Amino acid sequence: MLLYTKFAPPKVPKRRSRAGCTFCKEKKKKCDEKRPKCARCAEKDLQCTYEAVKPRQRRKKEPSQSGVVQDHGEDREQDLDHYPWRETTADEISESDCLSPVDTKFSGVSPVNFSTTSESALSPIDVSSTLYDYAVTDDSDQIRDVVRRNSSISVVSQARSLQPDLAMIAPCPVGSPTLEFVLPTFSEFSDRPNRRALVDHFCNVLSHLIVFREESGNPFQQLVLPLSHKSSPIMNAIYALASAHLEYRGVETPEKSLYFHNRAIQGLARLIEQEGKVDKIELLAAIMLLVYYEVLVQRGRTNIVDGHLKGALTIMSSSQEESTPAGLFLERAFRFYDVITALSLGSAPLSTAPAAGCLAPFPPLDAPAASPLSNVDTLLGMATTLWPIMHRLSNLLSLKNDIERAVQENQTSKSAVLKMEFETTSQAIETALMQWEPCLPPNVVVQDGLLRGISEDEIPEQQRLQSILHNALAYRHSAFVYLYRTIYGYPARREVVQKHAHTALVHCAETVSHRGPMGALLWPLFVAACEAISAEDRALSQRAFVGVNQRQGMTNIGHAWNIVQEVWKRLDDMSNDSPEAQDTDLWRKVSAEMGVNIVFG
Repeated sequence: MLLYTKFAPPKVPKRRSRAGCTFCKEKKKKCDEKRPKCARCAEKDLQCTYEAVKPRQRRKKEPSQSGVVQDHGEDREQDLDHYPWRETTADEISESDCLSPVDTKFSGVSPVNFSTTSESALSPIDVSSTLYDYAVTDDSDQIRDVVRRNSSISVVSQARSLQPDLAMIAPCPVGSPTLEFVLPTFSEFSDRPNRRALVDHFCNVLSHLIVFREESGNPFQQLVLPLSHKSSPIMNAIYALASAHLEYRGVETPEKSLYFHNRAIQGLARLIEQEGKVDKIELLAAIMLLVYYEVLVQRGRTNIVDGHLKGALTIMSSSQEESTPAGLFLERAFRFYDVITALSLGSAPLSTAPAAGCLAPFPPLDAPAASPLSNVDTLLGMATTLWPIMHRLSNLLSLKNDIERAVQENQTSKSAVLKMEFETTSQAIETALMQWEPCLPPNVVVQDGLLRGISEDEIPEQQRLQSILHNALAYRHSAFVYLYRTIYGYPARREVVQKHAHTALVHCAETVSHRGPMGALLWPLFVAACEAISAEDRALSQRAFVGVNQRQGMTNIGHAWNIVQEVWKRLDDMSNDSPEAQDTDLWRKVSAEMGVNIVFG
């Protein structure tokens, strides 16, 4: 029993040093603010730098917020959620802010031309762009958990109540006012409702659009999203990606994607400056999200994606750390985009080709061994064993250009060696494409183009597997089209070109009709569509483009469709014997005239 109560003296309030040096601020230590070096930096023999002191600002509380202050991680930038936000205009953004921070270290890149005018949605069909508003719905009884790893706070997201056809492109609904007050959705990420809605859109829409399998969870939610708690570049990149996707679909957002992208680039540059002190996985995750952003936004002719990939591959090659699931997943994503970027831009891939048979399907975390999707890769689908062939194919155009330069410069011996390498490699690729077969699940065979079980039992995930199969076969036949047209220089009307173009378009249309994953379908669809001559093939092309655009809702799809239509128009206006009709790079010339570089990811 307490016989008396002793009152403790009031604690002396701690006063933070607002004018301290950069090192003390990073370590959250009291700085004596001595110039030119504070005591701590002098003791550790470090360079002591001071930043300009920002004036204090108070932020008015929003009506929907409670009085609880959220903790967003020790390393989160202070002004990310707790200072008044003002939209950054294009005039206030320097060129260096908009470039990939890895470019300054590894290569030079052209600046991005930003426009303050909103871009209209590019749709393959002549209909007005659909507008969506953040509808307030009361779904408090329909809550489902989104699995997250390595996070102390569970993520709760709203169940969908949208129509099936719009579920993958419409913005996420904001939760009911009651639920937002008691348990705000994604409250651990931000205390702003609009930013929580962006996280919800990333989790419930975008992350599902770019993977082939997620039976035990989505890899972006399992491996990438938890990193954002202590990394403002990753968090800003997620905001930028989600906001850009909504903007393209015609949704007005309070904070523009360009603002978040600028913040992510600046944060990534600061991480790179730390060199050995930074987590490599954090760097790679931030760069990967920015690659997806650049592919989605596609503002003009720029090599920023190439710059991001160079930086990421340099980081991966220099890292000696033990592989983790997040590291393996990000490496697979970078290698996918390395090949797709090389095929899109006509450049050589930056990474070395993987050996045949060394790539195994990468599953989500805790995926059951007996899953019907066991032979499906998260990012490559059933084309895992095709990817080493695609990598070598993507290098042929660069090799072909090297031969032409050697011939023009009268380098006889060099051109002879390159020609021998070119002929040997191209023939080996053609043979490998003829022999290649997709990675089918166990006890499943293909009969008359359909997947069937050996025991004639019903196959689980039948529609999804059928769509993934058609996606892989579309890659195979479009690879033939690319080899014959771009590498060998065959005329578009040659029988072997038209045969593979037609087959590829059939598989693209079937991928869409089965409503499976379409995140990697754009390259085979575009390559085959550019060679479509008959009315049947062009109808297949339009059907596939409409379906992919409705499902994915990304800028590069609309740009690709516009280029295809212009190629068709020019082909129709030319005679079959004209030199322009035989041009194997017609679509690249059209793309250059339109002022865009498309990465078909």
